[in-house]
Amino acid sequence: MKKKYQNGFFIFGLAVLIIMVTQLDFHEVWQGLRRAGYWFFAVIALWGILYIFNTKAWMIIIRGLQKDTPDSHISFWWLYKMTISGFALNYATPGGLMGGEPYRILALSPKIGAEKATASVILYVMTHIYSHIWFWFLSVILYVITMPVNVFMGTLLTTVTVFCLFCFWFFNKAYKNGLAMPIMKILQHLPGLKKWAHRLMEKHHDRITLIDQHTTILRQQKPIRYIGAVLVELFTRFASALEIMFVLLLIMPDVNFIQCVLILAFTSLFANMLFFMPLQLGGREGGFLMSVNGLGMSASAGIFVALIIRIRELIWTTLGLLLIKLEKKSK
Repeated sequence: MKKKYQNGFFIFGLAVLIIMVTQLDFHEVWQGLRRAGYWFFAVIALWGILYIFNTKAWMIIIRGLQKDTPDSHISFWWLYKMTISGFALNYATPGGLMGGEPYRILALSPKIGAEKATASVILYVMTHIYSHIWFWFLSVILYVITMPVNVFMGTLLTTVTVFCLFCFWFFNKAYKNGLAMPIMKILQHLPGLKKWAHRLMEKHHDRITLIDQHTTILRQQKPIRYIGAVLVELFTRFASALEIMFVLLLIMPDVNFIQCVLILAFTSLFANMLFFMPLQLGGREGGFLMSVNGLGMSASAGIFVALIIRIRELIWTTLGLLLIKLEKKSK
């Protein structure tokens, strides 16, 4: 990747990170860290492990695109650094999934080519989101089995189920036919983007078609790898509920893992509705408050969990941005 691009990603991410840090109440942060104690370090370490599983899913996809000649010079730990930096840029980017993906494509293109790098990143994003849909769908079943359902919750769960079923249909279609070309066709009908999209299609039609061809390879020709990548990401979704459990155990010793899964599911669903906000500011906190109240917990528990997770996100975002700079120096 060219130095100017690396510097651009780093400077942009750092600027947004500084803005977000200035919005924190440092007295509240310090009190929260003191209350969390050693468990806060467990939360930080947990995400170091979860990123390994994210990297594994991406590696499965990359290997699947290499057909019978896997590209052996892609180091897992190099890809691990790209994963952390990519997520850091996504956290800091308004619009989410719009900062880290270009960075990953530019970093991976010299190793496997621009088309395969783009296809691998698109496939990973699709798999990451697809696993979220499955997580929400399975969480609805968990809620019905373990919690009382009133009229309001019944309506909400039905709405979430219908949404998930629609997403299953959409993603199955995208895995079968590709996603790049349909997106370009949509852009050609949007005011303000029509001319740009037409020029891009005329100039790169064959490349866009090739990207879609690579995107469909994993599902059609290597279904075992496709299923493996989805299962790894889905496992990561459930394992990330341990973060909430670590924090809640400090104030609620009787909390169980299923409750933490449900809190994470409904919080992430609410937060992703506000995907356009950097680090989903406000949306995640509101999601925690709604989730814990829905499970009969106190609002203070939701505020405490949201604070600790917000600090964890800022720390890993900082580490991800530093890895961009270290990658630049190593080259």
